[in-house]
Amino acid sequence: MILRRTTLPYLLLLSFLSTGFYGGAQSFTFKIDHFSMIVEDLSKTGNFYQEVLGLQDIPHPSNAEGFRWFSIDGSSQLHLIRKDEVPREKNKSVHLCLSTADLPAFISYLNNEDIPFWDWPGTPGAISYREDGVQQIYLQDPEGNWVEVNNAEE
Repeated sequence: MILRRTTLPYLLLLSFLSTGFYGGAQSFTFKIDHFSMIVEDLSKTGNFYQEVLGLQDIPHPSNAEGFRWFSIDGSSQLHLIRKDEVPREKNKSVHLCLSTADLPAFISYLNNEDIPFWDWPGTPGAISYREDGVQQIYLQDPEGNWVEVNNAEE
């Protein structure tokens, strides 16, 4: 097959487009930086994340009032933001999810502290099992925000 001189630029353009230089899949990666929640009682709700979940309080960069920040495993953060009014519709599908390698120990801790938890359908003290074998439980902070804790490895 003989290519015409006018066909060659189109073939080069097609080759260029198909190599990912234009319109291809992303070539960068993401990590979760932070998750924010609006709360009314910054102290009580913040204490839940610090004392029950063991998250480390970290300073807000400008020491602004109405914020409480926490480190999650040194790589992500939870930001609590105080507002006078917070929408009260709490849907379990909207949740913060944390993973632990030792879910049974965490469940034992919750039971010892009389902190309630549920499976996905809402059975108290039960564990949900995802199709991929990951176990998960759900608990609520003092303002009713849902937190999933599971044993996913990644």
